[in-house]
Amino acid sequence: MPINAFLVAMSRPYEEILDGTTLPRSAPGDRHEIICDRLHREMATSVNGLAATRLLAPRARVQLSRTSHFCPDLALLTAASGKLFLAVEIISRDDHRADTVTKKEIYEQWRVPRLWIVDPRYDNVEVYHAFEFGLKLQGILAGREVLQEKLIPQFQMTVAALFAV
Repeated sequence: MPINAFLVAMSRPYEEILDGTTLPRSAPGDRHEIICDRLHREMATSVNGLAATRLLAPRARVQLSRTSHFCPDLALLTAASGKLFLAVEIISRDDHRADTVTKKEIYEQWRVPRLWIVDPRYDNVEVYHAFEFGLKLQGILAGREVLQEKLIPQFQMTVAALFAV
């Protein structure tokens, strides 16, 4: 699909349910969608052939509990259990609190193993791993640093490439 058609298809308002409260989300901007598309294409290539992993469409609804339905920009599920393994949230300039605070707390509560928060404002990526007490910041990547996940060995992308204009 050409990038312009992709942006039109994706850039729509949507809503999430966070702990029983409906949260209307505005349509993401063009840069957000370009980053999302780039990340999805790279991840799709990397998980192709990995039977244990399933990549969902951008902002596909993921149910963490009866009262929380999220639409991560990128979601990887474990095929055997259907549980969310990696959630990626690309921060929107006017709507960042839901991704950086509220949803992060719920991901932590439900022990989602991996969370990446992609921040186009600063061209960096925060990488979190679950551990016994919640989510732990593993690092903040920028520039020529490589975004990768050891459980998806084929996926490696420089942060600069992710944010390239």
